[in-house]
Amino acid sequence: MDISLFDFDLPEELIAQSPAQKRDESRLLVIDKKNKTYEDHIFHDIIDCLKPGDVLVRNNTKVIPARMFGIKKQTNAHIEILLLHEIEGEKDTWECITRPAKSIKIGTEISFGENEELKGVCTKVCDEGIRHIKFIYKGIFLEILDKLGKMPLPPYIKKQLDENDRYQTVYAKIEGSAAAPTAGFHFTPQLLEKIKEKGVEIIDITLHIGLGTFRPVKVDKIEDHVMHSEVYEIDEYAASRINLALKENRRIIAVGTTSVRTLEANFNKYQKIYPCKESTNIFIKPGYEYKVVKALITNFHLPKSTLIMLVSAFMGREFTLEVYEHAIKEKYRFFSFGDSMFIYEK
Repeated sequence: MDISLFDFDLPEELIAQSPAQKRDESRLLVIDKKNKTYEDHIFHDIIDCLKPGDVLVRNNTKVIPARMFGIKKQTNAHIEILLLHEIEGEKDTWECITRPAKSIKIGTEISFGENEELKGVCTKVCDEGIRHIKFIYKGIFLEILDKLGKMPLPPYIKKQLDENDRYQTVYAKIEGSAAAPTAGFHFTPQLLEKIKEKGVEIIDITLHIGLGTFRPVKVDKIEDHVMHSEVYEIDEYAASRINLALKENRRIIAVGTTSVRTLEANFNKYQKIYPCKESTNIFIKPGYEYKVVKALITNFHLPKSTLIMLVSAFMGREFTLEVYEHAIKEKYRFFSFGDSMFIYEK
């Protein structure tokens, strides 16, 4: 399948540069994928789309200040790194995107902070600017990161936030993500409480977002694209509640594409939702048959991205592009700080 099938013209002014003033007052496009109809709403109207017995599954990952600026010890050159995830089995060694990557080779040392509070040594060179960096420090790594790092806003957002917590969901809990699960930005504590009062069950799972979610597709045929692995975790309580809902044929509603990928990858492997902590590189594209997720809350995504392919697999490519054409015509806001969709079948 050619990548051009997922392309569309997106006016630059529709790329949201800041979040909505109030989280739940962003816009919401409610989409009936079975009847191929859609209606314009405000996000707090989501409560009218939900019904007792539904299970809302959300990603409770918390973004770490993963963007760091250091000095190459050998030359005093300025180095920028983005921490993606800690390498399993290698304590304090992280997979990182580095700039300029060509100057970072095995053995390159980088210092961070005025007093070299944190040091990094390159232990492995990978493609696409990715390096494995082993960090050396005294104290607690995440506390040092809070002091020295910056929030890793996407490159299409041109200014820093006044409040870093606007690049977190209100339910962010488990630290370790290099990007936020942005479909969850629209929920407030008050709205979530109303959803619970309606009889909707809310379940947390975790996927730490890394390169697999936002790496661009650089091949002509989407089948040639390889996803990077990301770490996810489902605990015993979440697994048991989701399995019960599946058995009772209740709706599983995924908040965001990361929740979709976690649930579908886990079910594909175990034929049920199984409690575990492991990695997935699942690539959901048209032709994929959804086995767990029955409805989806998601933002509007980049042209030719794996995320619009995931949505296209859920409601059909042609209908997805029709919906996006409507969103552009009605000036919906796109990407991380943009508006959202609720896609359902029944």
